Amino acid sequence: MTRSALLVTHTGRRQSTQQAQAVARDLVAAGFEVRVIAEEVDDLELPPGVTPVDDPSAAEGAEIVFALGGDGTFLRAAELARPAKAPLLGINLGKVGFLAEAELQNIDQTVRDIVDGDYTVDERLTLDVRAEYDGRLIADSWALNEVSVEKGQRAQMLELLVDVDGRPLSRYGCDGVVCATPTGSTAYAFSAGGPVVWPEVEALLLVPISAHALFSKPIVTAPTSTFVITVDPYTSFAVLCCDGRRTWDLPPGAQVTVERGQLPVRLVRLKPRPFTDTLVAKFHLPVEGWRGNRR
Repeated sequence: MTRSALLVTHTGRRQSTQQAQAVARDLVAAGFEVRVIAEEVDDLELPPGVTPVDDPSAAEGAEIVFALGGDGTFLRAAELARPAKAPLLGINLGKVGFLAEAELQNIDQTVRDIVDGDYTVDERLTLDVRAEYDGRLIADSWALNEVSVEKGQRAQMLELLVDVDGRPLSRYGCDGVVCATPTGSTAYAFSAGGPVVWPEVEALLLVPISAHALFSKPIVTAPTSTFVITVDPYTSFAVLCCDGRRTWDLPPGAQVTVERGQLPVRLVRLKPRPFTDTLVAKFHLPVEGWRGNRR
């Protein structure tokens, strides 16, 4: 049976294209059928044996999806990997690369591990979101990191009413709110003042952005919770955004419903690594010289 892999690359960076070429060559040499996104082919100068694909189902049947770039490339690759239930491996060729499993300096070993089947797969909780206005569906989407509802006009405050599990929680005069997964707790939600949540924890987060309210702290709920965010009919319009990639305008009176996603994203894990070590490495936390428990 032929093994197959899909490569998704940040072609705007020369380093990324060079690494994609090397990964493709190694996989083809190992007997993989290698697919790449059709619009990326001209920038990659890939070896013979690589198949261009131009279809939302590009990852269907693939053993693995490689995302070579930063977190933006990873989220783009997740859009293809999730519906196909294909495991996704991020190789960080960007700056922080919080979602990536591997770094540039160990890319050769990473490919060898995949070829040898020396990896495991974790599932990450996602969010499903839909937006409605006057009985009409405006948006129906999902997110791995977060769903945000933000003000559409810079000069005006946004008025939002938030319900949790069918009960009103609070009204916020704010710049917006972020609904996040544990995976996304280190992304936009973190910047807005939310807590860091370990990926293994099953929970949903709601973080107000610059709220003018006495109760403006982030909250963490059960993974079974449902958030309903209503744009006040007398406020300005808002913008719905999923993972910073897909956006819709929301008129006053629109309602956004956010709940646990039906489909997770499957992430490749190469070597067991405590999430604490990931936080220290990615945020450059000051632990040098610490005499605490190092076991």
